[in-house]
Amino acid sequence: MIKPRPEPVQVIKQRRDEALGVLVSSIPYIQFLGVSFDRRGDELTAIMRYSDKLIGNPGLPALHGGAIAAFLEISAVIELSWSSLWKEIETPSDAAQGTSILSQIELPKTIDFTVDYLRSGLPRDAYARARVTRSGRRYASVFVEAWQDNRDRMFAQAKGHFLTPKSLTAAKGSVS
Repeated sequence: MIKPRPEPVQVIKQRRDEALGVLVSSIPYIQFLGVSFDRRGDELTAIMRYSDKLIGNPGLPALHGGAIAAFLEISAVIELSWSSLWKEIETPSDAAQGTSILSQIELPKTIDFTVDYLRSGLPRDAYARARVTRSGRRYASVFVEAWQDNRDRMFAQAKGHFLTPKSLTAAKGSVS
């Protein structure tokens, strides 16, 4: 029996990038804040590029707390969706259907989201990485940490609980 040849790396990368693009474009506020995502395999790092419109206190100057909270929540929602869809994205047999499946995905709904502001956000780029700590049929928990120049010196962190949409539960269950 001959094993099928593995997919070329370029095909896999393109499918991952397209899937991430669909997820990111589903939240218009991402473009307003200037957030992008750096993808390394299954790991995502959110990047909020500095802009004067993000300043809340010009006297310090410091990033606005609402912009920081939105940045952390966006990071959590995208990570939760991304991790729920990872097996679906990686399955070669679903490659042709991947974009249509992703276009029907509902994003998780926020139940609660708590932000801890650890220090002032300086007027520079910010980075965040989210980690799904629990993902069940009905809800999921996500932890997010944000830093600027040094990952060991977080300026904010958050924990959120999200309602898991049926589309994510179905995608997660269909490949398991």
